[in-house]
Amino acid sequence: MDGGGGRRVVVIGGGVAGSLLCKSLQFDADVTLIDPKEYFEITWANLRAMVEPSFGERSVINHRDYLTNGRIVTSVAVNITEKEVLTAEGQEIPYDYLVIATGHNDPVPQTREQRLNEFKEENEKITSAQSILIVGGGPTGVEFAGEIAVDFPEKNVTLVHSGSRLLEFIGQKAADKALEWLRSKNVEVKLQQRVDLNSTADSNDGKTYHTSTGETLRADCHFLCTGKPLGSAWLKDTMLKDSLDKHGRLMVDEHLRVKGRKKIFAVGDITDIPEIKQGYLAQNQASMTAKNLKLLMTGKQESKLASYKPGSTLAIVSLGRRDAVAQFPFMTVCGIFPGMIKSRDMFVGKTRKKMGL
Repeated sequence: MDGGGGRRVVVIGGGVAGSLLCKSLQFDADVTLIDPKEYFEITWANLRAMVEPSFGERSVINHRDYLTNGRIVTSVAVNITEKEVLTAEGQEIPYDYLVIATGHNDPVPQTREQRLNEFKEENEKITSAQSILIVGGGPTGVEFAGEIAVDFPEKNVTLVHSGSRLLEFIGQKAADKALEWLRSKNVEVKLQQRVDLNSTADSNDGKTYHTSTGETLRADCHFLCTGKPLGSAWLKDTMLKDSLDKHGRLMVDEHLRVKGRKKIFAVGDITDIPEIKQGYLAQNQASMTAKNLKLLMTGKQESKLASYKPGSTLAIVSLGRRDAVAQFPFMTVCGIFPGMIKSRDMFVGKTRKKMGL
């Protein structure tokens, strides 16, 4: 590991940020991607793939399709030393530079085929149900309710959210517009209630669910759309345990290096950068980190490294096939205009292009 001469880059995590980073570096470094699955998925398109399974054909991409000049290790990283990453199978993978991009913990199948079959199974669950309960009113719950309401207008959809309003990560105005839109599509929205999924019981007309206010709901099936835990629990037993903040995020400097570490970077949702955790921001971090790694690997001075500036609060929440609610820095818009930006193909074409596909 001499100055800037080492070119072995190991990336842990093949999500939105990790995959783009590997793609960007594959002809400038000796790249190894460690990921428990064989594919990268455009996660914000998953809900569309559940109501239209064929959509997943373009949004679930084998790592090998874009990473043509790197090594792929299908495994879970379990430990880190100053020079190596240890996998669950006991492989020791040496690195000169390490990037941690494990995002959120979301157990999914290992192969692309299995993942596409999951979308088909979820679709069958939707199509065979007459009444559907969605638990969670964040962006996932709101977008999923919108997808079902537009594609299956005959179904009874109920959304239950524990907060006092939907979409708490963005402004009140955007939340109000989303609520108004959902209700216009006959989605029943219940706020400030929790669903006790442990007390679910089967009845003659579907399943019975109980809420924290004592209300009884009936639905043929439910979908849990609450937040997923960060993919950082494994780091608590490694040399980076003191680099985690109280929320389990890796603390990084302005160059996205783990604080106090010259050779270890972190990108995506796992960082403590004060911004909304969104895919396009994770991609921005990956692109900047790729540039910084290229500088370091060619022996350039650290003073040349680019600094990351947190993104502004820009959010577009899709509402079915045509509409969306968008919060821009100076205005909030709902309807076809923001829908044209995102809802038609969920940025799948744009993301595939960015991945060279």
